[in-house]
Amino acid sequence: MFKIDIHYPTLEEEVEIILREHQLKENKKIDQVTSFLTQEEIIKYQELVNEIIIEPNLIKYIAEIVSQTRSNEFLYMGASPRASIAILKASKAFAAINGRDFVTPEDIKTVALPVIQHRIIITPEREMEGITAKQIVNQLIQSIEIPR
Repeated sequence: MFKIDIHYPTLEEEVEIILREHQLKENKKIDQVTSFLTQEEIIKYQELVNEIIIEPNLIKYIAEIVSQTRSNEFLYMGASPRASIAILKASKAFAAINGRDFVTPEDIKTVALPVIQHRIIITPEREMEGITAKQIVNQLIQSIEIPR
């Protein structure tokens, strides 16, 4: 659903990663995983997120953001309707995490970049100029009027 930028570890962090892996030896990695939620709790949270309210004007806002990727001159390929659905679901989850039962435009703006940036293809000319998907998506989001 998201593209999250994760940087390479430092030399010290990489040594720690290698040592941890080496020390596991015959142990199963799954035995090292601690469970925080039960299956029932996960289902309950999924149902809760599905109940989050989103106004029709915010659904249109999501559609406008994604649609603009398809007509952007810097993009060879824009985002598909799957991006719209991912923004919808992610913005509802973000609202729930923040203790609200409704989506705000800020929720949508927050999740739009990580949802869209890996779903678009920049034109080769713009890529050669050093323009990134992140820059294009941020500019696009800023250019669309926020619904009230």
